[in-house]
Amino acid sequence: MILEAIVTTINEDGSTNISPMGPSVTADLSQFVLRPFDTSTTFANLKRTKSGVMHVTDDVLMFARSAIGDKPTEAHTQAAEKVEGTILLDACRYYEFQVAFIDETGSRMSLNCQTVGTGRLRDFFGFNRAKHAVIEAAILATRLDFLPRGEIEQSMMRLQTIVDKTAGPQEIEAMKLISAFIRC
Repeated sequence: MILEAIVTTINEDGSTNISPMGPSVTADLSQFVLRPFDTSTTFANLKRTKSGVMHVTDDVLMFARSAIGDKPTEAHTQAAEKVEGTILLDACRYYEFQVAFIDETGSRMSLNCQTVGTGRLRDFFGFNRAKHAVIEAAILATRLDFLPRGEIEQSMMRLQTIVDKTAGPQEIEAMKLISAFIRC
C-alpha cells in the first residue's frame, strides 16, 4: 500500500530537507520502501546519512509547502532520538528509520527502510474531500517536468472545484500555493 507521507532528511549543511513522499508501507509501518528520483535532495541525503524520519499527517498545508519547495522556516521541529534526523512536531505520528538497502538501477531509486523509533504527537483529524484534493494537487506539482501541461491544468480545475465546495481555511491556502506554483 502507498501511504502519502512527509520525509525529513538532513542536508550536508545540517539543515532539514522536507519532502512529500509516497512510500510503499507494511501494515504496521515497521518497513517501507521509498522511491525518490536519483536527482533529488532527499536521495542524496539518504544515500549519505542512511537515515531519516517519515511523518504521517493530515496537515495538507505541510504537504503543499513541501511539494512546491516552500520550506517553512517556522516549522516546529526537534531532533530525532534514534537516527540523524528531524521530527516535524505538527505531524500526527512519526517513524524514525534507517536505510537497509539501496537499489540504484533506474531513474527512481528504491530504498528499503526499517523503522527504528516511533512517536505519536497528536490525533489524526482525518480527511475530507478538500484535503484529498490538495494531496492530489501537491502530487501534480511534483510532476511538472514529465506530465503534459494540459493534463495538469484539467486535473487542477477538477480538484479546485472540490476545494471550493468542501474546504476550510488550511485547504484554501494550500490550494492557492499549489495553483500559483503550477502557473509559474
